[in-house]
Amino acid sequence: MISLEDVRVSYGAAVALNGVTERAADGEWLCLIGPNGAGKTTLLQAVARQVRHDGRIEVCGQPTAGMSRRKLARLVAYVPQRPQLPPDMTVGDYVLLGRTPHIGYLRVETDADRQISAELIDRLALSAMAGRELRTLSGGELQRLVLARALAQQAPVLLLDEPTSALDLGRRVDALELVDALRRERSLTVLSAVHDLTHRHRRPGRDFPPLASRPGADRAGRLTARTRATPPPRSARRRARGR
Repeated sequence: MISLEDVRVSYGAAVALNGVTERAADGEWLCLIGPNGAGKTTLLQAVARQVRHDGRIEVCGQPTAGMSRRKLARLVAYVPQRPQLPPDMTVGDYVLLGRTPHIGYLRVETDADRQISAELIDRLALSAMAGRELRTLSGGELQRLVLARALAQQAPVLLLDEPTSALDLGRRVDALELVDALRRERSLTVLSAVHDLTHRHRRPGRDFPPLASRPGADRAGRLTARTRATPPPRSARRRARGR
């Protein structure tokens, strides 16, 4: 669960967020829609504690202020628009970095960690390039890779900033459907940012994601629109927590 209360962010005299109050329940997908400069990325960065903010932000009932980076990484996985990617690292090793918050100090990855990473590499159609260096990948392949690393964290909250902007339509739908499937399986809370109002991609007989419109706001330091997906049934949430 994500709770935002009167969240404000300024860069000098420029107001990026002006008193945002919002809540996303367990298993819910909240989508932030608006033009460039509306504050979508800033809001995600505030939740990930990558920018200073005023107001209160809670994740899974705990305030993020003062939380250790390690603990925050166990609760929140973030897919930024422009990630820092080590060019000499291989695909397999990069996805395995997502397991770092779960690995104790002076310890190494377990077989279970490697299995989790390998499954995500396969589900995002990256298996054939698992041994390749990141410098050799296309923009779309890198975007899927960063999503795989974030999902490997197995955090209950997933932040996505324009997560499929470099993908073709088929890969875009595949990636979003994977996130939606994992949201339902694990009762993930997903907060995503898009600026394209045509982000609702279709397959025959199916809409994705199943979002309903919510009231918008003006552009002056506030988000312009929000949509949300219904959480999975409570029985599914109980099963996810029991894993």
